[in-house]
Amino acid sequence: QVQLVESGGGLVQAGGSLRLSCAASGHIFGINTRAWYRQTPGKQREVVAFITESGIATLTNPVKGRFTISGDSTKNTLTLQMSNLKPEDTGVYFCVYEVGNGFMYWGQGTQVTVST
Repeated sequence: QVQLVESGGGLVQAGGSLRLSCAASGHIFGINTRAWYRQTPGKQREVVAFITESGIATLTNPVKGRFTISGDSTKNTLTLQMSNLKPEDTGVYFCVYEVGNGFMYWGQGTQVTVST
């Protein structure tokens, strides 16, 4: 059974940093991309960053220059390094693995709260 478990969320002041980690267990075949999504208050769930299995990383505009995504295929882990955090980054962050047929595995999410 596939399981994605996020960790590293918490409360931080604006301008601070957090590092989110995702550990995957179980057999996951045909991974296309691994990504971080977030659900912020009053907004739809959105992709934050994703990385292909060939290592090409993409960051969305709201986080570009502040966040970094990295992954270790051998250890089946995914990391999101977040710096210069803003109150609008507050939300629940999800680790997502997308496989070849378009199916997406989701973690349970980890809360990130950025105070002013």
